[in-house]
Amino acid sequence: MLDTPDHLLISRAQQGDADAVASLYHRYVQAVTRYIAYRVSDDIVVEDLTAEVFLRMVEGLPHYHVTGAPFEAWLYRIAAARVADYYRERYRYPDEALSDGLRDGHSSLELGVQQREELEELRAALSQLSHEQQTILILRFVERKSHEEVALILNKSVDAIATAQHRALKRLAELLGTEKSRRHYLRGKSR
Repeated sequence: MLDTPDHLLISRAQQGDADAVASLYHRYVQAVTRYIAYRVSDDIVVEDLTAEVFLRMVEGLPHYHVTGAPFEAWLYRIAAARVADYYRERYRYPDEALSDGLRDGHSSLELGVQQREELEELRAALSQLSHEQQTILILRFVERKSHEEVALILNKSVDAIATAQHRALKRLAELLGTEKSRRHYLRGKSR
């Protein structure tokens, strides 16, 4: 089912085909996980939120209609809502305990200490951008989507995406300072 188009997988999944649901999951789980990981620093929370996205996918599939927008756009909207709910709940009931990464003494992402600090600084800077700006930057530079693909996902014009991306990058550069070495995470490469 690797080459099966999304609309056929969706139709089969809506009819109860577990293999089609599994194919949709496998097709999009890495992208959704990366999207969430750039917005949430706790690896366990990233896993939990990713699981919630796909649970919501399964629950919502009977009511999903193919509209011409990419299926992944729906998944990103679910992921954005789960992240927003997480932060809303987190600020309502702050947790005083150490994060799991600190308790364990290492991260499952296996980044070096300096890289982990830079990633945390990037996450903190990203969190100061609007949700739309965060989504645009993550889709463009982490998921390597074209302006056209991002426009389709967010239901906006290509010009609106390009303008918003420019403003988001300018603001992110201000938040990170002028040191360009910290921006390599947006390109998905190490230095």
